[in-house]
Amino acid sequence: MTSTPPRYSGSEEDLEISAAKEEIARGSASDDVESGDNLRYKKRASGEASEGWSTQTDAVFGKITEEGPNYKALGWLSTSVLMIKAQLGLGVLSLPFVLSTLGMVPGILCIIAVGIIMSWGEWMIGEFKLSHPEVYTIDDVGQIIFGRIGRETFALASLLFMIFAAGAGMLSMSVALNALSTHGACTAIFVAVSAIAAGLIGSIQTLGRIQALGWIGVVSILSAVIVLTITVGIQERPNDAPTVGPWDRDVIYFGSPTFAQASSAVSSIVVSYAGAPSFFNMIAEMKQPRHYNRSLALCQIVITATYLIIGCVVYHYAGQYVSAPALGSAGPLLKKVCYGLALPGLLVSAILWTHFPAKFIFVRVLRNTEHLSKNTVKHWVVWIGSVLGCCLSSYIVASAIPEFGGLVSLIGASVGTLVCIQPMGVMWLYDNWNREKRDWKWKFMVGWSVFIVVIGFFLMGAGTYGSVMDIIAAYAASNGSAAWSCADNSNSV
Repeated sequence: MTSTPPRYSGSEEDLEISAAKEEIARGSASDDVESGDNLRYKKRASGEASEGWSTQTDAVFGKITEEGPNYKALGWLSTSVLMIKAQLGLGVLSLPFVLSTLGMVPGILCIIAVGIIMSWGEWMIGEFKLSHPEVYTIDDVGQIIFGRIGRETFALASLLFMIFAAGAGMLSMSVALNALSTHGACTAIFVAVSAIAAGLIGSIQTLGRIQALGWIGVVSILSAVIVLTITVGIQERPNDAPTVGPWDRDVIYFGSPTFAQASSAVSSIVVSYAGAPSFFNMIAEMKQPRHYNRSLALCQIVITATYLIIGCVVYHYAGQYVSAPALGSAGPLLKKVCYGLALPGLLVSAILWTHFPAKFIFVRVLRNTEHLSKNTVKHWVVWIGSVLGCCLSSYIVASAIPEFGGLVSLIGASVGTLVCIQPMGVMWLYDNWNREKRDWKWKFMVGWSVFIVVIGFFLMGAGTYGSVMDIIAAYAASNGSAAWSCADNSNSV
């Protein structure tokens, strides 16, 4: 005989709220329960506001209502994909060339070492954000630790980094368009087209609304580098190798670069991992910021594995004829195939890195006002102005320094370390210096944090020197005519 469940006199919604109250009382709600409608019921039962019911209050964005954008819409998996895309694109395209400079073995060790340092620093972002919910970007960290001077210093460095990163994304798009069209138009036009596309799509206001682009970008870049890896492995010779006669890959396992060359190469590795400035934005827009470490772990595993596999395989088969960006190492036809696959991903990189600095300025200007979370006239004027200003600045950078490897390493050296390495060591010291239990673990972490700060400043100085030397050499080779040039930058003609 089948038992009949007891009847409930209230609505189905009230039943869900009642169940949620029981979950709260037991303290046993799982992460799986805290999703979708169940999360809304639980929040409503506990008196906490939730989207779709009433106002959410956030330490950064203030009151979030239906009258404005929903800034808290990122799940942990979408966050991880955006993290991957923020790093994947600019970095992986330069790493095979980095291995040719440092040598295979030192190059691999440097990738792993930089990956560990950057991953720890990005983990520290999550820890600091949970301890200080009012933090939105790294300038807020500067305010908490160093006051007004720290705030403005980190704000300037972070803005420069993100604008340079967007410029590098636009420049890489111009390389792709040149390759696909066999230099069908002036390179300066391609850079302008890239800037316009990045600005238009980057003007979408929330990461939740553009999270799908992260998936598209990751699939696009991974497809391109996988095809590239297969191509360089099966083709007779790399694209830049002599077309006739014998040739030698001349794979170097232990290189002997000059100090400037080695510093520039390491800076390229740094920028390949330098997603930290954008990670502040992402955790601020996550539905559940406590899931940040989950997103970060998946991201860094995928990124490090991709960098090592692609960098080693492409350099092993292309050798001294590896190109920067690496997609140029394929033959003429497959080079176009690779760039065609990579183009959406390169566009997404430019979009994200245009969006981040614009959102930085937007929040900075409108924070603690109703205009931040409501669709007022001032809200839209500031937002569109921020996007236009950042997009134009990135376009100028991409046009003035049209040498891909030099631009990537300059970003990593000059401002990448200042916003991705040194502050993270200081953040740990700030939160843990007054800890009562000062055991060996505490002492080790103090030493590690100090090491992070010192190595960051070393990489900053040495890398900037090496990058500037590379750019000067590139300008000398082109007789100083490369800025705003129509010349092909993809080696297609």
